[in-house]
Amino acid sequence: MAGRITIKDYLAESQIMIARATWAVVIVGLLIAALVGRLIYLQVLSHERYATLSKENSVKLLPIPPTRGLIYDRNGVVLAENIPTYSLEITPEQVKRLSRTIAELRKFIAISASDIQSFRRLMTQKPSFESIPLRFRLSDREVARFAVNRWRFPGVEVVARLSRDYPLGPLAVHVLGYVGRIDVSELKRLDTTAYAGTSHIGKVGLEQSYEALLHGDVGLEQVEVNAQGRALRVLQRDNPTPGENLYLTLNAKLQATAEQAMGDYDGAVVALDPNNGDVLALVSTPTYDPNAFVNGIDPKAYKALQDDRRRPLFNRSTRGMYPPGSTIKPFMALAGLEDNVVTPSTTVFCPGYYQLPGDSHKYRDWKRWGHGLVNLNSAIVQSCDVYFYGLAHALGIDRMHAFLSRFGFGADTGVDLPGEKPGLLPSRAWKRRARNEPWYPGETLINGIGQGFTLITPLQLAVATATLATRGERIIPHLLYATQNPRNGKLTVAPPQHRPSILLSNPDYWTDVITDMTDVISSIHGTAHRAGEGAKYTIAGKTGTAQVFGVSQNDEYDEKNLPWRLRDHALFIGFAPAEKPKIVVVVVVEHGGGGGAVAAPIARKVMDEYLVNEGQGQ
Repeated sequence: MAGRITIKDYLAESQIMIARATWAVVIVGLLIAALVGRLIYLQVLSHERYATLSKENSVKLLPIPPTRGLIYDRNGVVLAENIPTYSLEITPEQVKRLSRTIAELRKFIAISASDIQSFRRLMTQKPSFESIPLRFRLSDREVARFAVNRWRFPGVEVVARLSRDYPLGPLAVHVLGYVGRIDVSELKRLDTTAYAGTSHIGKVGLEQSYEALLHGDVGLEQVEVNAQGRALRVLQRDNPTPGENLYLTLNAKLQATAEQAMGDYDGAVVALDPNNGDVLALVSTPTYDPNAFVNGIDPKAYKALQDDRRRPLFNRSTRGMYPPGSTIKPFMALAGLEDNVVTPSTTVFCPGYYQLPGDSHKYRDWKRWGHGLVNLNSAIVQSCDVYFYGLAHALGIDRMHAFLSRFGFGADTGVDLPGEKPGLLPSRAWKRRARNEPWYPGETLINGIGQGFTLITPLQLAVATATLATRGERIIPHLLYATQNPRNGKLTVAPPQHRPSILLSNPDYWTDVITDMTDVISSIHGTAHRAGEGAKYTIAGKTGTAQVFGVSQNDEYDEKNLPWRLRDHALFIGFAPAEKPKIVVVVVVEHGGGGGAVAAPIARKVMDEYLVNEGQGQ
């Protein structure tokens, strides 16, 4: 069988090859054209846009937190400052076995469970390449220990930072307050731009009131970063503006004297300059150390403070509400004089009790056998309850409420501290609104001697006493004396603020009551006579003893057999020198007993410190 003969068509094959080559060239040409077009679009037409995007991708703006302003007392004593401290910080991405690393660190650095908890919470909020604090305020010994063992802990560093510090510890803590870490709820209401880079904020006290002044303005640093966002070099820096320094009206030495004078008592002391409203001392005892809160207090320690029966976290001077007791009597006397209910010579016989017409109930005097015949002077000097029962009955609750309101009872004083309470000045309308009950005459009597529904704060009582001492001048108490620009040191003084004065129909009424209050101290019959012995200046004052529970008609008050929490509060109001007052002092001692025996001597120590030891009485 003959083999098959293949006849090749060279022409056709050539045409096919040419066609394929042509298509290949066209496709390649189109691809090249597309690439060139894209290149022209990116490099020429969109150059500016992509150059900007490129720059934004390689440059980051990092916030620089400002330095918080300092706080001084009126004499330049530092009350709150910023000190360099060392913190132990970990960069998570550089640590292979984090839990084991922390366990090893705990062998020579005290790291609590709450420290670890805070650290792990921050890990969820920050990039893994940023260092996160694990422990604040390392001691020198801890820093040294870590330095020796540093080679064992890659990704762990000791970093120097500024930390808020209160060098006098618990002194004036209820005035200063403290700063603490910004929490989630605060983050929601804060201007995050203004607080970028800031980890702490004022929590309570003046640190909270003047947060806007103390914080300052955040700075910015323009840094070049790599693809992972790590800073490579600083391109530009706008320094932050530090917060303003605060100078307070507070006198640290007087504050210390007042706190020491309170000893182990719970209560409050307020010292004011009645002429301008400067708060010289504002004490609430017991106290606590604000430094424990700055970088996060241990939960057990915080719970111990919260559960403490003596409530050290509670500011009694502005938030504690107490019956004023007999310290209300000078104001009641002024009300009686102004409304022509009594005159200085009006006399009343005190048998030891008072009865309303047609009522068998006996409203008892503190002196069981009575004071005998008393006028306004002896009623104030001896603190006769019967006299003021009768005065209150004659005035009635409506006129009492109207007159006492003029002294600021039942209203905020306007002090520049957060959370102030207004106290309670009762009226018919208040009782109907609050309790849906009518007002009874007997309630007028007991409110006339500072019991019943009437409640005051120590600061409120101090402001009212300042008004009495200055014969009607009303001041707004304040703690800020001046702000200071930290860059040039310039002081800007905050001017004192006043309310409308109280004008009486006869200015001699002021003199009458102030004279009576002076006799409380100087007269042998005065309830604070012993507290005034040996004073180098004249003191006008009034004692008060406020019941915290009612004694039934046929029972006697027996302090020795009562639980501590049921014993009377001791109060004292006073000012000196009586002729030209420079200081007003109010003392409230919870369950302290008699105002003359317990509260008045505390006030005397405060006055001596200010008028004698510091020479303000000259």
